[in-house]
Amino acid sequence: MFNRQIWMSGAAGIALLSVSGASLAQDEARDADVITVIGEKIERSLQDTPTSVAVTTAERIEDENIRNLFDVVTRTANVTETYGSAGFTIRGVSNTSVSGGGSGGLASIYVDGVAVPEGISVASGPFTLWDVQQVEILRGPQSTLQGRNALAGAIVVQSRAPTWEWDARARTSISDGDETNLAFAGGGPIIENQLAFRLSVESQEADGFTWNPTRQTEDDPTSIINARGSLLFEPAALPGLSARLSYTRYEQESGYVYSYSRTDADDAFDNRINTSNDPNVIASTTDMVTLDLDYEINDRLTLTGLTAWSTVDDYFAYDGDLGPAPESYGHNDRDTETISQEIRLHYSGDRLEGLVGLYFSDRDADATSGSLTLVETPEATLVGVLQGPPFGLDAATATAAAGLYVAALPVIPVSYTADAPSQIETEAIFADASFRLTPRLTLLGGFRYDRESHTITSDQTATFAGTYPDPALYGPYAPVVSGLNLVVDGFVSQASASAPTTTRDFEAFLPKLGATWDWTDTLSTSVIVQRGYRSGGALVNVARSSVVPYDPEYTWNYELSLRSAWLDGDLIVNANAYYVDWTDQQVSVNRGLNAYDFQTENAGESHLYGFELEMAHTVSRAFDWYASIGHTRTEFDEFVLDGGGTFEDLSGTEFAFAPAWTATAGGTYAWENGLFANANASYRTESYSTTGLDQADTELGARTIVNGKFGYEADSWGAFLFANNIFDEEYYQYLRSDMPYAIFGDPRVIGVMLEADW
Repeated sequence: MFNRQIWMSGAAGIALLSVSGASLAQDEARDADVITVIGEKIERSLQDTPTSVAVTTAERIEDENIRNLFDVVTRTANVTETYGSAGFTIRGVSNTSVSGGGSGGLASIYVDGVAVPEGISVASGPFTLWDVQQVEILRGPQSTLQGRNALAGAIVVQSRAPTWEWDARARTSISDGDETNLAFAGGGPIIENQLAFRLSVESQEADGFTWNPTRQTEDDPTSIINARGSLLFEPAALPGLSARLSYTRYEQESGYVYSYSRTDADDAFDNRINTSNDPNVIASTTDMVTLDLDYEINDRLTLTGLTAWSTVDDYFAYDGDLGPAPESYGHNDRDTETISQEIRLHYSGDRLEGLVGLYFSDRDADATSGSLTLVETPEATLVGVLQGPPFGLDAATATAAAGLYVAALPVIPVSYTADAPSQIETEAIFADASFRLTPRLTLLGGFRYDRESHTITSDQTATFAGTYPDPALYGPYAPVVSGLNLVVDGFVSQASASAPTTTRDFEAFLPKLGATWDWTDTLSTSVIVQRGYRSGGALVNVARSSVVPYDPEYTWNYELSLRSAWLDGDLIVNANAYYVDWTDQQVSVNRGLNAYDFQTENAGESHLYGFELEMAHTVSRAFDWYASIGHTRTEFDEFVLDGGGTFEDLSGTEFAFAPAWTATAGGTYAWENGLFANANASYRTESYSTTGLDQADTELGARTIVNGKFGYEADSWGAFLFANNIFDEEYYQYLRSDMPYAIFGDPRVIGVMLEADW
């Protein structure tokens, strides 16, 4: 564990080399530690992968005290968090949606081959990185190989596999926020060279940083248990067969996905409070099973089968008004079961390398919800109603009467329940290949033919949950107030809708073409053009009691890449540049009847462009450093919201959570006497919490976060002091414009850690 080896990481295929001990300048050592990218399903070295991919290995996870997936997100160029640790963007594109429309994600996360459902599961999924082998962030569309929900990219998490040698590891740590961590992992052979196992378990407990004076308790505590088990079977009786069976059990209880603190408190960053009377909580349980089979038919052909099953039970509850009075609250319970089967045939020849595969997936989700919501009483609408039949009031009288009514009922309390089961079935055939046409020119190509069936049912009920104004108190206005009570009751009734089961089918052909030119053995450039895709679907417009369909959205993606190695491989300089043209964008639109009249339409077009440039330098066997910079520019070309006669043109605005510039840097020094030091930093320019003409009201300022880990390493144990956000940078991760609340970035956290292996 503490003998540092080559490790590689970074965007655009950059390799970060961290070294100490015996000299790693030797070619044999380099060859032995080349990082393999697995996310594209053809195993390639990092330098042979033209896709922009950031690989964070187990060594880097240890060196930088990276505890969870979002630590990787914040330390990767052109990748950033959204809503705290509730989501992420890749090249400015959110994993959920850039414009509020659609029901599927735009980026997928895979853990040991299992796709984690989009939505709340991203904030409460099995993303702690104890005993993880590596994390890959693939930037740019992965629709050819990954299918639905990979238009922006994909994240692939791979845990450590069983080995044929016994080993065990343990870690304990304590840090600010009253966080404690206990972890163990180990395994070895059951039958020598034929059957091996590995087990890992981690427990985290933390109080968090936000106090709730209303309920006199912490508002964002965390309790996590993550357990994995894995079996590796390579029977001597059947040479060439390798089977790995993995199981993960993950349980999390924590504060709500949006852990808000008041911005109007005295010394708000040092005195973080939330005054909600209702708890803001998440309770999530995830079970995942994968069976990964590889059979080497001969030295060129390999047959792979990946069977995956998962069930995710997410429950969350929140205080809607975030105040001490019981005015607004809600809860949601979603159970998602997914089973998938993928079969691939790999070919590796002298000039041709590639795969062809078949994929099937069936995802069933049952989502129930309930809430008490306060809807602002629409005074202008009431004025219009009073001037029409049956009231027939003049403008002045209608305005006065509506004003009296709104003064008595400024908000409409609505009790809302919903049950919305859905099913998504996907079938696909795909291929990806490279062909060396000449010693220097390699042609790249691939495709996916994707068919999807999306079925949705919805049953929603809304009732008035307050007290209507008493007409008897309003003298000559009594008949008007009585009539307005009926009008408001009608508004509420419009939010009830029962939609029959609706099924929509989609097909898409997604091509990919490109070429690589090897200028030298250590310098190459590539160009790739491919199509990205997110399927369509159907959502319920509760105001109109109808299921409204929407169509798929597509991107054309143009990418250039540079891969280079200098100074006998000790200096790596890599880059990717891209341009994306996005059409038929799924946009959430209010059609104008009332606050519930929302539906998804294909009403948007946009483009984005940028680059990643990264360097890594192994200065000596004791010291290495790396640096990266990313640039993203996003813009809506056509984004008109037609609200039933009211038009709002958002063209020219940019995506939310899309900082124009991101940068990371870090270095590691390991002394021969066992002392160790690592420092790393990440920078983000300003961005916005929302999309729209008023997005400047939710501007998130630029921020720089510096982290460090320092300590002593012996052969089988180590003791460390670590610090995150060393300079206690104060920054928002999400800012609300409608009330004085925000999601704050974590303050400075200092802790100590003990590790051992044997």
